[in-house]
Amino acid sequence: SPRPDIILLDLNLPKKDGREVLSEIKADEELKRIPVVVLTTSRAEEDVLKAYNLNANCYITKPVDLEQFIKVVKSIKDFWLSIVKLPD
Repeated sequence: SPRPDIILLDLNLPKKDGREVLSEIKADEELKRIPVVVLTTSRAEEDVLKAYNLNANCYITKPVDLEQFIKVVKSIKDFWLSIVKLPD
């Protein structure tokens, strides 16, 4: 079945907490090796620590400005999909 190369995850999801989603992804044999980039508005140190404790691959605070946001997403794409070697 098709799998994403990378998962961008916001902590503030409408129905389920992003930390729960992260924990479920990393507990799943099929999904756990997919890099998860937490991209969220929270700058709280406890959120950063919790995300890394749940095996997030990186934590990025989402810029409010749209132009900056587009730059951030492009740099995530360039890094994770061009530079990093991911398992097949």
